[in-house]
Amino acid sequence: MAVPLFPLAPNLTVSRLCLGTMTFGEQNTPHQSFNLLDQAFDSGINFFDSAEMYPVPQRAETQGRSEEYLGRWIRGRNIARDRVVIATKVTGPSGQMTWIRGGPKCLDAWNISDAIDNSLLRMQTDYIDLYQIHWPDRYVPMFGEIDYDPTCQFSSIPIEEQLKALGRAVDAGKIRYVGLSNETPYGLMKFLELAKDASASIKIVSLQNSYNLLCRSFDSGLAECCHHERISLLAYSPLAMGILSGKYFAPDGGPPDARLNLFRGRYLEGESRYNLSNVVVRAALKEYLDIAEKYCISPISLAIAFVLRHPLVGSAIVGATKLWQLQEVLAACQVNLTQEIISAIDEVYRMHPNPCP
Repeated sequence: MAVPLFPLAPNLTVSRLCLGTMTFGEQNTPHQSFNLLDQAFDSGINFFDSAEMYPVPQRAETQGRSEEYLGRWIRGRNIARDRVVIATKVTGPSGQMTWIRGGPKCLDAWNISDAIDNSLLRMQTDYIDLYQIHWPDRYVPMFGEIDYDPTCQFSSIPIEEQLKALGRAVDAGKIRYVGLSNETPYGLMKFLELAKDASASIKIVSLQNSYNLLCRSFDSGLAECCHHERISLLAYSPLAMGILSGKYFAPDGGPPDARLNLFRGRYLEGESRYNLSNVVVRAALKEYLDIAEKYCISPISLAIAFVLRHPLVGSAIVGATKLWQLQEVLAACQVNLTQEIISAIDEVYRMHPNPCP
């Protein structure tokens, strides 16, 4: 059964499932990565998402491998470039990743241009279909933070400068479309407003934010913006970093090679957001697992189908480290949830709204 398609932009049609590559080069060898890419492509997935900082957990020794493996696969399999849609991202300010342009300290024009050129080299391609700002240059609460602290905002690169750099890349044929990620309603609307003046060639078409059964904060503010501005949501973490599969509820805490076990203490952003020691998170998770059991569908199918039924979701970005995991996700793409199941989900949401924002 082929994965359905979605018109993300003019002359840009993507599969409703997008294969994320952030495990390639850390959890997955080149051979394993290519097998996953083969199965995804053969099943109708034409959309692949990466980032210059991947894989994660991020390390100087592995940085850029995810993009490199993706490019090697396309070249090695001799796949026509117009048969795949490549998305990647420029790293936002980070005091930790000193191996990426010294931080990077900001998202100025030089950082954006340098990131684009290096991504093109790693992926051995002439252009990137969708180029995204991984997270804002300015201060915003993200990755599980919810409270905005005005005193944390000191200075930031003007959005106009970022857009002009992206516009020059579009004009040079290096990127086709622009997307944002981990953005707020203010940021999305400001980018759209200023893009009209920055360059006629810039087309912002997507927003890549977290969206899943445990995190529906997109619906509070951003959904209205995306609806009126015709921006599609690329939903990342539809399985909430795997916890919605139920595997961490096993008596032994789940497989030792599951990400939250394998990298315990090294992946703080994920651990803080999807914290299974939080009683509210565990209570909500158990309710969703019970719904899946009651209606005789897998927890993975429940989670993926819930995300894909959202009218503003263009594609759900999924990850897998093993072929059988990808097969489960592909099967979930074919599931339709009844109104009875949706009502049960919404009842849990009313009791436990957004435990993993």
